[in-house]
Amino acid sequence: MGMGKMMKQIQKMQAQMAKLQEELEEKTVEASSGGGAVKVVVNGKQELVSIKIQPDAVNAEDTEILEDLIMAAVNEGLRKAQEMVAAEMSKITGGMKLPGLF
Repeated sequence: MGMGKMMKQIQKMQAQMAKLQEELEEKTVEASSGGGAVKVVVNGKQELVSIKIQPDAVNAEDTEILEDLIMAAVNEGLRKAQEMVAAEMSKITGGMKLPGLF
């Protein structure tokens, strides 16, 4: 492959990645814990978008359980968001793992 052709492909891939980054801000995943007691939504930028807590999950005398449920739901949401980003990136890179991306 010639150097010029390779540079054009790299530029095309960079443009696709920039567009994907914008799109991933809008894409979200949902995760829950405690049988739905705590639900979170995370976007493709690894940002927590929302948390919903069922009222019966709140016990003022035992906040430790609620803290654990929130942590579990957030971690699951972040994992799912990472998987979503990886799947979208592989569409652009053809499955190549490129260091430093996302």
